[in-house]
Amino acid sequence: MGAKAGKRVTAADVARSLGLSRATVGFVLNGTTEQRISEATRDRVLAEAARLGYRPHTAAQALRRGSSKLVLLIIPDWPVGFSISECVEEASRTLEAEGYSLVTQTHYPVGTARPLWELLDPEVVVGFAPFSQDELAAMRGCGITKIIPGPGHSASPPDPLGLHDGPRLQVEHLHARGHERLGFAATTDPRLSTLVESRLTAAREAVASLGLPPLVVRSVDTPDTAGQAVHDWLQKNITGVVAYNDDSAAGTIRAAVRAGHEVPGDLAVIGHDDNPYSALFLPSISSVRIDYAGLGRHLATLALQAATGRPLPTDGVDAATAVVARESTES
Repeated sequence: MGAKAGKRVTAADVARSLGLSRATVGFVLNGTTEQRISEATRDRVLAEAARLGYRPHTAAQALRRGSSKLVLLIIPDWPVGFSISECVEEASRTLEAEGYSLVTQTHYPVGTARPLWELLDPEVVVGFAPFSQDELAAMRGCGITKIIPGPGHSASPPDPLGLHDGPRLQVEHLHARGHERLGFAATTDPRLSTLVESRLTAAREAVASLGLPPLVVRSVDTPDTAGQAVHDWLQKNITGVVAYNDDSAAGTIRAAVRAGHEVPGDLAVIGHDDNPYSALFLPSISSVRIDYAGLGRHLATLALQAATGRPLPTDGVDAATAVVARESTES
């Protein structure tokens, strides 16, 4: 028999095809264990459902169980490179093992698309950055109460991009190798302005705590600006550069080498994020490595705790930050 072409196959179609009651078929397809149904009948129902092309109606299932099993992760308008991808992949894998699905959406300040929390009915919404009061009110208006970070949830995502520990480790790494006058290689990409300012602030605090002269900040977005930055730094007796990220470090090193300077002999450079190409660059780039996979697992754990009420692990965040020393700072 089956269903008409183009029509969603329902449990009623499966029941009609087998000559069974809709209740019996519903118990099997919904995985109900409280009802005593023979293994033979269960196998017949599942086989016929597969033959007819039955797919569960996710919205109806969510209504029945009171849970959509969806976690929505909001990503700010940042360039999505290796670090964020690794974090999201691990979070998705962790949630999948617990029966949840991860959906991501990038938040564009000038976007006009409706936010996915209005369309998907997620059980939990997680953000890399705090949500605005308007966003929180909009989520609550949609009936979403499990928001991280948000009111009512003391647990928050950890420092997601090494905004504090990373710059401190960069400064300490260069200082331990005898560098006392330091520069900071920045980017003027407006999407990264908040992140750059946060890392720069942390680097300045680290410099001040060591009693070093103030950082000399320069942009290295283009070959020309990077070349000028290297020239300025060397004129000011800068011997070590803290780079916002590995891209900024690579631009600085390229400009220094093309100008005939030695790295790290004339200018030592340390990046941040430890992208895969850092070890392949010549000279290889010292960098700060963050365990983004560990961060992804922690974000998933926070979401599961909000969804299920399970206690958080007592050992805290599994997302270590450490310096990987390579040729750009090692003589």
